[in-house]
Amino acid sequence: MLVLITYDVNTEDAAGRKRLRQIAKQCVNYGQRVQCSVFECLLDAAQCKMLQAKLCAIMDPEKDSLRFYYLGNRYDRKIEHFGCKPTYQPEGPLLL
Repeated sequence: MLVLITYDVNTEDAAGRKRLRQIAKQCVNYGQRVQCSVFECLLDAAQCKMLQAKLCAIMDPEKDSLRFYYLGNRYDRKIEHFGCKPTYQPEGPLLL
C-alpha cells in the first residue's frame, strides 16, 4: 500500500534539529522524499507498523507532529501532480 508520511519537527534547539535528521533518515530508508517533510512509501502492514514505531520513538509528542495517510494499493488515481518535480513512480523501472 502507498503511505504518505508527513512530519513537522520543532527545530528551535539542537535536539529538535537532531530529531528532524533522524526522522528524515528513517523515512528515506522506506520511501521517496517528494517534498521537504513529505515521503511516499510503498509498505506492507508490518513495515508500516515498524516505521511508525521507529518514528514515534524519535519524535517529541509535545513539540512535533507526524501524520500517516493510507492511500492503499490503487493510489494512481488518487494522486495528481503539478509543477516542476517529476512524478515519482514507486513501482516503475529502477535505473541505476
